[in-house]
Amino acid sequence: MISSRLKISFFQFLSFHLIIQFTLISSNFFEPFNVTYDQRALIIDGHRRMLISAGIHYPRATPEMWPDLIAKSKEGGADVVQTYVFWSGHEPVKGQYYFEGRYDLVKFVKLVGESGLYLHLRIGPYVCAEWNFGGFPVWLRDVPGIVFRTDNAPFKEEMQKFVTKIVDLMREEMLLSWQGGPIIMFQIENEYGNIEHSFGEGRNT
Repeated sequence: MISSRLKISFFQFLSFHLIIQFTLISSNFFEPFNVTYDQRALIIDGHRRMLISAGIHYPRATPEMWPDLIAKSKEGGADVVQTYVFWSGHEPVKGQYYFEGRYDLVKFVKLVGESGLYLHLRIGPYVCAEWNFGGFPVWLRDVPGIVFRTDNAPFKEEMQKFVTKIVDLMREEMLLSWQGGPIIMFQIENEYGNIEHSFGEGRNT
């Protein structure tokens, strides 16, 4: 009787373990792959690719709209969805992060992966995008001594905290390409060329 119970317990454990393993494997959207660049093209999993991207700004639609927007992008021939990350929405109060509703970035990225498309995540933290304050949270202007978008210690400190928060979140959720996720690129800053001359040497740091 004891031997039978041990066998049942073992098989229950084995089944539970296999279910967990299957869940972890099936949560991958792609086989893990590397992304590099050789001055001519992006190289995805060892192959040069010419990619067509579609821009979807997740907070500008409701989560219920995201699957249809992603599907239409794919139907239109897109290989990649690109989106900005809106700092003002994710950290409306310093140190208090928000990733729900229209700002559920993880859900959006996973939907992109489920569709078989790649994702280009444009973290900013300045995004422009015709978004209030270029995506900067309003509290940022009140940080003592801050100068935006240049070699300024207070700015770089706050920027690093936010960018690290986003990158760590994506890694924890297994959403990077080498983890089997859809994210093939991160981008820092946006539309910098038209203002960089005003910062002198600070633009290069």
